[in-house]
Amino acid sequence: MPEMHFRIRWPDGTQERCYSPSLVIKDHLVPGKSYPVADFLERSRTALHLASDRVRAKYGTPSCSRALGQLGRIEETAARFTALPNASVTVDGFDE
Repeated sequence: MPEMHFRIRWPDGTQERCYSPSLVIKDHLVPGKSYPVADFLERSRTALHLASDRVRAKYGTPSCSRALGQLGRIEETAARFTALPNASVTVDGFDE
């Protein structure tokens, strides 16, 4: 299963390299595009849960702990910005 990383920039300018066990993240995020924090969070949840499901279907494991761990880190960081008006997360690119 092809894994990949996606690079993001949080509203405070902090950059992060995130993990996905599947290319499905490309169906939900576009490089160069900025998303309101809540929208980015929802897209990330959807994509990383789908990626985890693909790993489960292919390998028979309960879930992909790396994908869900990444989602947890995204949720934790996003919580710092959800109350800020006009805060957005930018997708800087994909690394396959």
